[in-house]
Amino acid sequence: MKQTTAIYTLTSELHDEKAVGAVTQAFLASLGMEYELKGNDYSDYGSHGLNLIYVRTGGTEGIFRRLLPELQAKSRRPFYLLTSGKSNSLAASMEILSYLRQHNIGGEIIHGSSDYIAHRIHVLKKAEEARQTLCGTRLGIIGKPSDWLIASDADKARVKDVLGIELVDIPMQELLDEITDSEKIYEALTAIMARHRLQGFTLRCFDLLTTIRNTGCMALARLNADGYVAGCEGDVPAMLSMMVVRSLLGVSGFQANPASIDPETGEMVFAHCTIPLNMVERYELDTHFESGIGVGIRGYMKEGPVTIFKMAGDLSRHFIAEGTLLRNEAKPDLCRTQQVIRLDDRTLTTRYFLTCPIGNHHIVMPGHCQEIIEELLNK
Repeated sequence: MKQTTAIYTLTSELHDEKAVGAVTQAFLASLGMEYELKGNDYSDYGSHGLNLIYVRTGGTEGIFRRLLPELQAKSRRPFYLLTSGKSNSLAASMEILSYLRQHNIGGEIIHGSSDYIAHRIHVLKKAEEARQTLCGTRLGIIGKPSDWLIASDADKARVKDVLGIELVDIPMQELLDEITDSEKIYEALTAIMARHRLQGFTLRCFDLLTTIRNTGCMALARLNADGYVAGCEGDVPAMLSMMVVRSLLGVSGFQANPASIDPETGEMVFAHCTIPLNMVERYELDTHFESGIGVGIRGYMKEGPVTIFKMAGDLSRHFIAEGTLLRNEAKPDLCRTQQVIRLDDRTLTTRYFLTCPIGNHHIVMPGHCQEIIEELLNK
């Protein structure tokens, strides 16, 4: 799959190609983006990161209808109809989209200012590329979910069908057999991933406290920074959420649980004893909070815009909220990495977190990313 944007064209034979070509050149140049202009050769349609059909003129509806069976055979993704609005192209695009809707086929018209179109194409391309990244991914469940995670399992068949992610069960004993001493957790997890061809995993990490008297916090922090997804406590929905984040942003996100909520201000404290090392400006080592043994990580992430995300293990719903990381804290009575975040919509603290949360762990990521995550999950 080529990670490029391909633009295919639809043009009525009644229009002068020289005039239409000049409009095409000016219109595409105004978008300020890289693309491959394929013209009316649809032979490799569907083989790019994003496939756009540029409806250049009116009178193209019949041409599209004749092409449709061929295009559907090449790709099952929605049809993205790009239009400048010149030469009745918008009207033709609306007729085409209406036809698609009548036949329960997804589609969208991309039309507006140059800035709007360029932004929309960027979002669509990132979402399409993330979708392709997720398809074929293998994620391990090392040990079962921790006993207290009574609402944090997953529908494996639906995850495979919708996201293309295969969930692989791995006995905890297989990991323990790999660990030669308590300092070799990172190497043991790396070996497990190689053996099972995994792109990530979630670990029933508290079992390490009783078996080898150490924690997985540092190993998980390193592996997330290495480009894998490494989740805590056997939380499968959290791992899936982290994989979605990684497919879009290139970082796994910070798996944490709310420690306190102020419904009046919209401020929340999120905390956990590990965080990807490539998400922090600096970090300190401490003990693991609950047990007081091993290593916990107190990471300091850059203050500013953040997004909080979680999806259910059966993919029936998800939660996304944008906010601001106000400060990092280091209180002794909490998991070691502590973030004070204020939600942009403070009503969500009661409307979601205190009434209908998706488990306790949520994923914190840098930047405001709601639009692009919604695009990925809603189509």
